[in-house]
Amino acid sequence: MAAKPFASSADLGVKEQTLEVLADGVYALTAEGDPNIGAIEGEDFLVCFEALATPVAARRWLARLREHTDKPVRYLVLSHYHAVRVLGASAFDAEVIVSSEQTRHLIAERGRQDWESEYGRMPRLFEEPESIPGLTWPTLTFRDTLIIELGGDRGRLVLQFLGRGHTEGDIVAWLPEQGIVFAGDLVESQAALYTGDAFHFDWAAGTLDRVKALGAQQLVGGRGRIAKGRDQVDAAIEQTRDFLRTMQRTVGEAHRAGGTLQDAFAATHAALAPQYGAWPIFEHCLPFDVSRLWDEFSGIERPVIWTAERDRAVWDQLQG
Repeated sequence: MAAKPFASSADLGVKEQTLEVLADGVYALTAEGDPNIGAIEGEDFLVCFEALATPVAARRWLARLREHTDKPVRYLVLSHYHAVRVLGASAFDAEVIVSSEQTRHLIAERGRQDWESEYGRMPRLFEEPESIPGLTWPTLTFRDTLIIELGGDRGRLVLQFLGRGHTEGDIVAWLPEQGIVFAGDLVESQAALYTGDAFHFDWAAGTLDRVKALGAQQLVGGRGRIAKGRDQVDAAIEQTRDFLRTMQRTVGEAHRAGGTLQDAFAATHAALAPQYGAWPIFEHCLPFDVSRLWDEFSGIERPVIWTAERDRAVWDQLQG
């Protein structure tokens, strides 16, 4: 059997982007399994959520957004540190770039390696990579909660760290008056999970419980369609939890039985593929997911830094 193309290196087709107005002044852009992005209008400013992989890609999103509002971007909110979410930040000319304290630490610790890793895994998302001026650094950080008053009758935007999950520092953006949450990669709606930098046990338990307890009526996940209505929101959260718990079961069984990482990968692929195998980036993500969870079962608490070289070695071992 021929080896599978590395990660998403062969995924070069253009994805159709869809801009949706979720409520008055609340926007989300989805793109057939590519990273989702959003914006919220304040009375006289914008809050943008996520920045895409390059300034060129971000400017295309902003052009779509400018068809609806010309308010200046005051805040750019980064849900976590991954390159495809943050390196387009310079296009926004934001007054303030916001992240959790933990995310700022992760940018310092592993931002450069992550940039090189993700560029190799997902080259199509890095449109005109030479336009990236460097790492994106937040100018305002918080530990648990930051509230942005939107002004007028628009209510407030609550930025919250709800626990370790997809990374050590993920935050959500919650609009309690509108019942809308931008969950970043803590929840995926009909898209596979990337867990290579995750804390699987925290994520599947308390962190997702706290996301669910918000009671959102609409949820914008990191990838995939927007969940609308409480049933769809809960289904997206529980699908995310099921993916994680299935991995915990299969990898854990292989680890306890004295098996190998390859055994764990084969068992996990067999368990997940019938339900999730056709979803975006499933084959791309799974080797890195299983490798990280294997490390957790081996007592390695914090994720090992992914480099371009380590990416290839794990891929060749599990998908080659």
